[in-house]
Amino acid sequence: MAGTSPGITTGALARRLGVSPTTIRSWEQRYGIGPATRPDGKHRRWTPSDVAMLEEMCRLTASGIPPAEAARAARSNRGEPSGAGEESPAPAPSGSAPPPDHGPAGGGGLPLGDVRQECRGLARAAIRLDAPAMETLLEQAISDYGIVTAWEEVMVPTLHAVGRKWESSNDRYVEVEHMLSWQVSTVLRRAATASTGRPMPPVLLACVPSETHTLPLEALTAALSERGLATRMLGGAVPAEALDAAVRRCGPAAVVLWSQARSTASHALARHVAGVTFGLRGARTAPLVLLAGPGWAGRAPDSGMLRPRGLREALDSLSRVYGEPVPEPERRSAAGPEPLGTDRPPMSPTAAGRP
Repeated sequence: MAGTSPGITTGALARRLGVSPTTIRSWEQRYGIGPATRPDGKHRRWTPSDVAMLEEMCRLTASGIPPAEAARAARSNRGEPSGAGEESPAPAPSGSAPPPDHGPAGGGGLPLGDVRQECRGLARAAIRLDAPAMETLLEQAISDYGIVTAWEEVMVPTLHAVGRKWESSNDRYVEVEHMLSWQVSTVLRRAATASTGRPMPPVLLACVPSETHTLPLEALTAALSERGLATRMLGGAVPAEALDAAVRRCGPAAVVLWSQARSTASHALARHVAGVTFGLRGARTAPLVLLAGPGWAGRAPDSGMLRPRGLREALDSLSRVYGEPVPEPERRSAAGPEPLGTDRPPMSPTAAGRP
């Protein structure tokens, strides 16, 4: 029709959506989610209604909905019957593997395993570099489950899957890892509050010198704030002198020291912090020191220190310092996942490793 916009090419649509052209072609072949019109002898052109349909497809898959179901819903929103354009796949030969589902990244699916649906949506959004979708999904997870469960069962599995993909794909997906880490950090910092309004000595949190993995401490900071406990977060790679000065100035009830690798764990520094005293003469106190992270593994903590096995155990230990009750719903058996301080392999060097 004269004056009608010819639409955009598949390549331009792929760039707009943050997926590969192969993914778009795969969606069309598998789920019948293609352009409404196909000019004879010409390349596919995607009209505004087609683009809106694909954007809805991306939105739905980012929320964790399986691609086939998302395609049916997206086509329905465009006004097509739910089965329109969908061809029945030819039966596979006996014993053969099913055709691969490229998902939203054209073969870039993440090795998630048995996880919550929210993880799959978050992974799809991460592969597409869809920052708004990631932020929405992460905030919804915190709202639905609280900081601890959102961290253990949504954020950590997805971060680890990205790390495994990075390690197995010749340094690809570093940009995915960086953006996912940034979005996780953003929502955790937003969830944390600087002051609780109650006068109390704070929990001081810091990475040991040369250690830049801050995300687990950011999760603990947010979880402490969720329980109404005061925190002071110093961040990554805190010099020993600066840590000593902060302890003496803040007079914390507890100090959490994070070490991701044994090469950064300094037991001498931990003993020094545990020995710092403050307060009035005759009533001086010293902070409880929590050795958090896999870097402290292989050695029993000294007197005045604890080595929590995970985020929940650290959170409960710190709550008891203040005489706070441990919420019953957050209790977990020793067999449960403990992503804060376990001896599991660390995330890849880029994950949460920003200065």
